[in-house]
Amino acid sequence: MTETRTEKITEKKVLTLGFIGVGWIGRNRMESLINKANIKPVVIAEPCKNNASEALKLASGAVLVESPDEVYEYPGLDGIVIATPSALHASQALTALTKGKAVFCQKPLGRTSTEVAQIIQASKEKNKLLGVDLSYRNTKAFQAVFETINRGDIGNIHAVDLVFHNTYGPDKDWFYDFNLAGGGCVMDLGIHLIDMAFACLGFPEMTHLSSHLYRKGNKLESNQEKVEDFAKVMMLTENDTSISLECSWHSSTGKDAIIEAVFHGATGGVSLKNINGSFYDFKAEKYQGTQKEVLVMPPDDWSGRTGLLWAEQLALGFGFNSKTASEFLKTALIIDRIYGR
Repeated sequence: MTETRTEKITEKKVLTLGFIGVGWIGRNRMESLINKANIKPVVIAEPCKNNASEALKLASGAVLVESPDEVYEYPGLDGIVIATPSALHASQALTALTKGKAVFCQKPLGRTSTEVAQIIQASKEKNKLLGVDLSYRNTKAFQAVFETINRGDIGNIHAVDLVFHNTYGPDKDWFYDFNLAGGGCVMDLGIHLIDMAFACLGFPEMTHLSSHLYRKGNKLESNQEKVEDFAKVMMLTENDTSISLECSWHSSTGKDAIIEAVFHGATGGVSLKNINGSFYDFKAEKYQGTQKEVLVMPPDDWSGRTGLLWAEQLALGFGFNSKTASEFLKTALIIDRIYGR
């Protein structure tokens, strides 16, 4: 096991959690934790009055405070859930961990690998559990793909095709500010694809990467620090597996979204694909020649599952996890290379 237990617990405990940021995603994760985990939300920091009001309807008895500083110092907290704009993730996660609190953070954990490394170091030093909401990894469809590959059912993987087109794009202004977001569609969408692909491959080292980033049809130069809305990336791993990544905001796709991860093996193939343009409904399929086997179809209530797994581990007393920490850092390093950092 790579997790370290912080205390001996024979039964799951009731977790007392603080929440920093309770916009739509923050409230969704809060609701999932309240309904499906043994948790008690006790303190909330949220500057938007409407968001705060909606959150308090879910978390009766929780205290609303004016700043994250009051959450870090709130007595008796087991952990803090962070769902704020990306620019705030690193400093908030770092402070929470330094104060001795476990952290579950929306992606990205940091805007750069340097930020991510600092957070991981704090998690290690304090032996506190660190989770990141890379939520697609815990869909039933992805789990079927992962298990198919790891059983060796389709042989050695030599190529992976990754696609995530969001026809709408984000609706918050900060997403389009490079300094606040850390990047564009790669940081928002591509991070999920990279995480899924490299998880299936065992997070091998990458030997080659070329990226082409565009903004409103114009190619961006390396390290130009403008938010891209279209990305085309080619990667090669140490095992000679080629990985193609394509993602975008506002592309004309004829549907709400295209989300695909297709793995090509020596003796077959396997894929995760969204259904009818949905952001939520996924299927997994296995291929052999002209034959197709459906592995998973909806329904699957997956959106809060990653947070639930974090809460379960936290309740059992787990602390720093070197395996997941290494994965978070490797993904951040890949994204740095995509942006020419």
